[in-house]
Amino acid sequence: MRQTSLVVVANRLPVDDTVAPDGACEWRRSPGGLVSALHPILHHTPATWVGWAGGTGAAPSLPDVDGVRMHTVALSADDVRDHYEGFANATLWPLYHDAVEQPVYHRRWWESYQRVNQRFAEAAAEIAEPGAVVWVQDYHLQLVPGMLRELRPDLLIGFFLHVPFPPPELFMQLPRRAELLLGMLGADLVGFQRAQAAHNFAQLCAKVLNVPATDRRIAVEDRVVRIGAFPVSIDMAEMEQLAGRPDVVARAKQLRVDLGEPQHMILSVDRMDYTKGIEHRLKAYSELLADGHVKVRDTVMVQVVVPSRERVEQYQVLRDRVEREVGRINGEFGRVGEPAIHYLNQPFDRAELAALYRAADIMVVTPLRDGMNLVAKEYVAARVDNSGALVLSEFAGAAAELTQAYLVNPHDLDGLKLTLMHAKEAAPGDVNARMGAMREHLRDHDIQAWARSYLTALDHTGSLAARLTTD
Repeated sequence: MRQTSLVVVANRLPVDDTVAPDGACEWRRSPGGLVSALHPILHHTPATWVGWAGGTGAAPSLPDVDGVRMHTVALSADDVRDHYEGFANATLWPLYHDAVEQPVYHRRWWESYQRVNQRFAEAAAEIAEPGAVVWVQDYHLQLVPGMLRELRPDLLIGFFLHVPFPPPELFMQLPRRAELLLGMLGADLVGFQRAQAAHNFAQLCAKVLNVPATDRRIAVEDRVVRIGAFPVSIDMAEMEQLAGRPDVVARAKQLRVDLGEPQHMILSVDRMDYTKGIEHRLKAYSELLADGHVKVRDTVMVQVVVPSRERVEQYQVLRDRVEREVGRINGEFGRVGEPAIHYLNQPFDRAELAALYRAADIMVVTPLRDGMNLVAKEYVAARVDNSGALVLSEFAGAAAELTQAYLVNPHDLDGLKLTLMHAKEAAPGDVNARMGAMREHLRDHDIQAWARSYLTALDHTGSLAARLTTD
């Protein structure tokens, strides 16, 4: 078994299963995401990515992707149901997002979560060379750092949580709260999106585990675990380049034509998820139409919803509600050939998304709670001429960085309506100044800067940091 000095452990592998023209199955690198952030590092050091390939049954053997070894972890249908759809996405996900939906607790789910986390930990322990760096990702694998430290105490272990971490009064509901905290504390560095999340974690460790804790360090037996905020970002240069491609520019113009050349195009792009505030946004827009502040012929709203976790009952119910509300709004305010809302429930490729970003002069990103929300950052990156207004929820992690956006509390429907109108009627100079400032921030805080910041903090000896600067 080949061993590697850098191991990334994530629920999913950074590859997509695609079908070639001749019908053969191919595995290709996924666009964007964590693999783009780590590519310069992975390019200079033997590296392995441990993850699930997305199917059930035996783990497929996959080729290397850009020189990075793919190590698959097998999940059965029961694992997917109880670990992924159950404990990860019906217990932890809603709890970590302010309990927008009521979390569900089943002992069977917890037992599956433990088993699957142990499987990931054993896979990482098997392929990591002595003293290797192992970077564990997200809420699906919160027990892995602790399990891995038991198996391989020689490793340098990092953990990063991409979603929000809840306040103590919510986290205390978890029947297995101590085990989850101890699992994360197996890492040498625990990273969060925002400083408040690190503060919540420190408070809980002190309260539940009775260990000395500050917002930067937590003492666990004979070790000190460091914690901190490392806001994740996007590949700014990649999105700028994509948005500037002639075919994408032409497609953006055609979209405006297809929509009837409206004065204003409002765009929202979300996963189908109850944390995204889709229903609140639709209600606010419906009231603007009813009040006459927005007229269908002048203003077009495009709502893109990417299917997500379709086997989970809460998501099926949400889709029904959203589609019913879109139908009501279009039935009440639309005209023949002029719907009030263009609703698309389908995945989009990167080029089509970039064209939508370029076409929309108002982007509305209003989650009820979000760890970061990279759609907001992608929209900013795509606005290469500094135009475009971003309406952004205060409760998205991105709001702490994109402070020049039109910030809003999505729970306040009147405030949401006023903010939408403010963005719609803003002077071009104000819009350009705001967008220019946000774009400047993203240039300095792109996905490479995020990876460099986290891994430099993790590897305080400096050896990994040296590899980060070789590109």
